[in-house]
Amino acid sequence: MPDSVSPSPHQLRALAHPARLRMLGLLRVNGPQTASSLAQQLGLNTGATSYHLRQLAQHGFIEDDPDRAGGRERWWRARHTSTSVDAEEVATPEERDQVEAYLQTVVTIYQQQLQRAVEERPLLPAQWRRASTFSDFHHRMTPEHAQELTAKLEDWLSGLPEDDDPGAERFVVQINAFPYPGAIAPGDDLPEEE
Repeated sequence: MPDSVSPSPHQLRALAHPARLRMLGLLRVNGPQTASSLAQQLGLNTGATSYHLRQLAQHGFIEDDPDRAGGRERWWRARHTSTSVDAEEVATPEERDQVEAYLQTVVTIYQQQLQRAVEERPLLPAQWRRASTFSDFHHRMTPEHAQELTAKLEDWLSGLPEDDDPGAERFVVQINAFPYPGAIAPGDDLPEEE
């Protein structure tokens, strides 16, 4: 399975629906599943789930799992491990709107994951509570320095090997890096470096 997909703004339209984005995430994290199993996890009916799965397949994000073909139920698998979007590479206002709708959905999903993590935290073993953090760090920096920081964090995290230890569990690291809301007036572009 390829590591990442960089979808077109048109393809992003399929991911701008929270149920579809959650389905894709479950297929990436938990492996191949049926519409029935996804419906149960998401609290949806199987008809709606099947529709959303067909939309994801039509836009190239998922496919039939060939290892489970021919059975009574249709099994789906993710085609990529992650989605990468360069919001600055869009040409038209319509494409920009599609990217922004996708990003709004991503933030909604992240917020739901954070909420569940906080709710489940008291139930975790002590070593997992100590390994978790809900922190933010505020630093003054230039756009160039900020871009360098996020690139280094992403490179470092994407290069971490999976632990083979039986005690290893799926651990989520979300990177949300942005100028402090309200600190920069819209349209305040700094001169480009030559």
